[in-house]
Amino acid sequence: MDLDGIFAALSDATRRRMLDELSKTDGQTIFELHVRLTQLHGASLSRQALSRHLSVLEDAGLVRSEWR
Repeated sequence: MDLDGIFAALSDATRRRMLDELSKTDGQTIFELHVRLTQLHGASLSRQALSRHLSVLEDAGLVRSEWR
């Protein structure tokens, strides 16, 4: 377990909001997550930025993504 990687991933408020939203519903698409973050939290981020944040969370072992 890489605690430095976990704490680095959690140091960003956007990633913490993402984890909060992901914990509410399992199996969300990146589009669904993007809509929830922009509408409910007023986040102004592109889907590319969202993908980068997801990569950081995945690298830290906090989320798992699946391509379909």
